Amino acid sequence: MDLHIGEACGVFGVYAPGHPVANLTYLGLYALQHRGQESAGIAVSDGETVTVVKDMGLVTQVFDERRLAPLDGHLAIGHVRYSTTGTSNWRNAQPVYRSVGDAGFALGHNGNLTNTAELAESLGMLPGMAAAQDLADSTTDSDLVGELLARAYAPEVRSDGRDLETALEHVLPDLAGAFTFVLMDDAHLIGVRDRHGFRPLVLGRIEGGWVLASESAALDIVGAHFVRDIEPGEMVVIDAAGVRERRYAEATPKLCLFEFVYFARPDTKLYGQSIHAARQRMGEELARQAPVDAEMVMPVPESGIPAAQGYARAAGIPYGDGLVKNRYVGRTFIQPSQQLRGQGVRLKLNPLPENIKGKRLVVVDDSIVRGTTTRQVVSMLREAGAAEVHFRVSSPPYRWPCFYGMDTGQRSELLAADMSVGEIRDFLGVDSLAYLDLDRLLTATGALPESFCTACLSGEYPVPVPDIDSKHVLEEDGAEPSPVPRAAESPHPSTS
Repeated sequence: MDLHIGEACGVFGVYAPGHPVANLTYLGLYALQHRGQESAGIAVSDGETVTVVKDMGLVTQVFDERRLAPLDGHLAIGHVRYSTTGTSNWRNAQPVYRSVGDAGFALGHNGNLTNTAELAESLGMLPGMAAAQDLADSTTDSDLVGELLARAYAPEVRSDGRDLETALEHVLPDLAGAFTFVLMDDAHLIGVRDRHGFRPLVLGRIEGGWVLASESAALDIVGAHFVRDIEPGEMVVIDAAGVRERRYAEATPKLCLFEFVYFARPDTKLYGQSIHAARQRMGEELARQAPVDAEMVMPVPESGIPAAQGYARAAGIPYGDGLVKNRYVGRTFIQPSQQLRGQGVRLKLNPLPENIKGKRLVVVDDSIVRGTTTRQVVSMLREAGAAEVHFRVSSPPYRWPCFYGMDTGQRSELLAADMSVGEIRDFLGVDSLAYLDLDRLLTATGALPESFCTACLSGEYPVPVPDIDSKHVLEEDGAEPSPVPRAAESPHPSTS
């Protein structure tokens, strides 16, 4: 992976009376750490009080035995964050909490709303508006949803009051874009996916209870077994009576294709397909599409490993390691500045000259976004004595910004937005360059091609996107929103 792309978040929830739910949530978040490394938080209910603990940092930095011990209860939710709307700071860490009703409620969000500005304006939350001071801490679309729910939930709004479930039924139709939620009050655990299911959510069964998680790999770590995916447009409510499902919107599945390419753990299953096996098939398709006369196939670790294995197998070329990864260095794409990202590449990857020197190499990675990391990798291989470097990418050129939960920045920052494959080849300094065709990528997933969002690769957006980059739209001191090139929109976008 050209390590400059951020996923939105990971969410986890557990309803399991008699179990140490805070500890289970800690383990679940640990399994989902790859989805967000800026902050971590856990909310727990003991039936009377909802307690939220959150902070900046990795799960293991935020929580230890001392912080987990007081979190007694029978249900909990957890969240790891990478920012898409709103900056990276403590006040934007999740779960979001609102003190309405008997004990309040907490919310964790994976995804990104596309109508944030409109919703914020309806609440008087935009900077400079009269009500903004009362909601000064609300700088994310997730916090905005919390405020919408609080107003729908509050007894003073309606004489009959609203519990969390009915508040959601009131609010969900007004939300556009990508949202996978886990929510809780004092007695209920709730999971929700938007009607397109841009971001995953699965249901698992644990002895005496139930688990919700962004990925099935998080079920394994807590001893839960996979039951099913939460469907797009579905709300699942878990309480003492068991599990009940509600369909609040017609489903039009459009799971983010990059879940298969990069984001999901290789030991996760999506659409019933093994992610690891799918990535190997991507490499096999790439070998058939773009063969090369070489002596060794090597991955850019670790994201390129399955595809490189598949390429080597299909091409009949020996697979080998050319780069060693320092496993104790975090993902470089979430470093806060380009300078730190550049330093991070050298800290993270180191070449093996004895495996590289004098060889014609096929180097496989899953994607190239901004290209700076890839260029440094190629430079390291040249310095280590590689005779030829043929770069193969197991996804198509990344040309369009994402508005549904990946922080890719503006289109002007994407290497392939205005450069041909030949120009990218010259920029990277490789002997040849090939990207996997979109049709072949979709085939390799093993799932229905029409069930994916391919906007970042095709420019076809399932939900209309805003005219501006809305990452900082709720911030008083945020950067001015950047216009989004009209070419970045689908010529025939469907409505949400």
